[in-house]
Amino acid sequence: MTIQQKIQLLRNELNTHNYNYYVLDKATISDFDFDIKLKELEKLEKENPTFFDANSPSQRVGGTITKNFETITHKNRMYSLDNSYSKEDLIDWEKRVQKLLGTTETEYTCELKFDGASINLTYENGNFVKAVTRGDGFQGDNVTSNIKTILSIPLTPKEDFVSNFEMRGEIILPIDGFNKMNEERVLNGEEEYRNPRNTASGSLKLQDSSEVAKRPLDCFLYQVVTEERKYKTHFESLENARKVGFKVPRTISLAKSIDEVFDFVNIWETKRHDLPYETDGVVIKVNNLQQQEELGYTAKAPRWAIAYKFKAEQVSTVLHEITYQVGRTGAITPVANLEPVQLAGTTVKRASLHNADQIKKLDIRLKDTVFVEKGGEIIPKIIAVDFTKRPGDSEATIYATNCPECNTLLSRTEGDAKHYCLNEFGCAPQITGRIQHFISRKAMDIDGLGGETVDLLRKHGLIQNYADLYDLSVEQIIPLERMAKKSAQNMIDGILKSKEIPFEKVLFALGIRFVGETVAKKLVKSFKSIDNLMVADLEALIAVDEIGDRIAQSILEFSSNQENIQLINRLSASGLQLEVSAESLENQTDLLKGQIFVVSGVFHQLSRTELKKAIEDNGGKVSSSISKKTNFIVAGDNMGPSKLTKAQDLGLEIISEQDFIDKIS
Repeated sequence: MTIQQKIQLLRNELNTHNYNYYVLDKATISDFDFDIKLKELEKLEKENPTFFDANSPSQRVGGTITKNFETITHKNRMYSLDNSYSKEDLIDWEKRVQKLLGTTETEYTCELKFDGASINLTYENGNFVKAVTRGDGFQGDNVTSNIKTILSIPLTPKEDFVSNFEMRGEIILPIDGFNKMNEERVLNGEEEYRNPRNTASGSLKLQDSSEVAKRPLDCFLYQVVTEERKYKTHFESLENARKVGFKVPRTISLAKSIDEVFDFVNIWETKRHDLPYETDGVVIKVNNLQQQEELGYTAKAPRWAIAYKFKAEQVSTVLHEITYQVGRTGAITPVANLEPVQLAGTTVKRASLHNADQIKKLDIRLKDTVFVEKGGEIIPKIIAVDFTKRPGDSEATIYATNCPECNTLLSRTEGDAKHYCLNEFGCAPQITGRIQHFISRKAMDIDGLGGETVDLLRKHGLIQNYADLYDLSVEQIIPLERMAKKSAQNMIDGILKSKEIPFEKVLFALGIRFVGETVAKKLVKSFKSIDNLMVADLEALIAVDEIGDRIAQSILEFSSNQENIQLINRLSASGLQLEVSAESLENQTDLLKGQIFVVSGVFHQLSRTELKKAIEDNGGKVSSSISKKTNFIVAGDNMGPSKLTKAQDLGLEIISEQDFIDKIS
């Protein structure tokens, strides 16, 4: 046996033992014998570096130091899930699904919703390549070195699965492991971790992967993402993923009807408390992958899946004070300051009261005993008052009339639930908030600059708006507290690099009210430059797809403000991307302007993503559902039967993939 063969034999053997222990929970070798074999492998690999393999079991022990986690754009967006809190919500969801599909023959999978940190694992040619956190769904952090230390994640799946694919999953920290970590921290005189979910999420961003390796993290996989059409159902793809080494939970169940979904929910509503890990609900998915494709996505979530959240835990506590926060748009949010209370694994001291109407509706007053729960078990909110415990001297709450920061008289327009401070350029939280929004990951993504630093720079008079960032120098920053030359240089480098950020993100970063990421993309596509947008009138703005009067009016107000005009001029002079690049425009035309396309089926020359991009690059619009407004159906192999029938009934034009390519050529 050659050295290379011996190394490979040891790798295979150790991978099998890891799978048996961490996935099947069946140890087939003692820890001592496993360590002996691992040390033998490490020795052979050290002596024979030409046989190095990044996915060897020896690479799982950690030791890599990551100072800055690289931001990576997801090849396939990681969507959020729509939430439901009642059986009625699920019935309504099924009705929508069956109406879109044009059939009542729908089968579902029911899966427990794990409370951890979402992760996307990429495999190419059967080998693990990288791991990226969910981030904002569009991009996340590269945490590959840390993920390799989690032994339940296979680096080389055992058998033929699919060649290139992504596995979506949840990094969790089992309750026993979490408790043991806290026991050690108490013994060391350290503060205890708050809950398993946050600890699991925080573990992924530790700089030393050897420290991650010490934590008992685990990973449950719940979705295979691939363009290969090997499996017909979601359930089948997960069953096969389990066979090749992925830790797919055994709790997943098939449901032939919504009643069977209810049965699953009812069982786990109470049984979940016996699980060795935390779960906060059930995810229901349409099982048929062809139907999933037909249903598609909304702007935020898949139409073919929904999360049913278990009833939130409630506690009662005393309301001591109501304070008011000022957002970057000037919106005022009342906040309840509470007697600290334990709720769903965390200590709750504050809860949002939303607006004046909500306070009036619930008749919330100081010194009241209130019931608090976490909306979706995440955000604390007051749901009711215990009137039996209300003090005799209680007085109705009078909502704030002036801004708590700058004392400007608050304004509230008809039909708006919020009060606003209109001192846009003189109110400190608005100034800081706009700059923080500007530098955020979804916007300019400036490394080396965080919220606290922004506040520090503002308080020292170095910045009053986001254009001031581009006038900063290392020499100005170094004298500030907690600043060294290296951190100051990193900040300046991050600011300079942001000049490469594309126009659509710059437009979002400007913080124009109601202009989110999606709206910014539509505006950029229509107007191509900030100059064109700033001189657009109401008619031109509302002519843009999905831009209504409210958004258009907000843009007009921004464009007519002299201070905003000056800011835009300064950003332009600083070299920011305020128009669509020539490279982006190169392949864009108006050939399909005003035409709506629905894409359905399997394609061979272009992927579905490439096909949709080609439609949009040529001025067309992609819709996920067929209607009278649809102009063309681009049909591939195995087009959804309900879509085909509906298209024929409406007399719509159905074209092939080649027809479409000819159309844009």
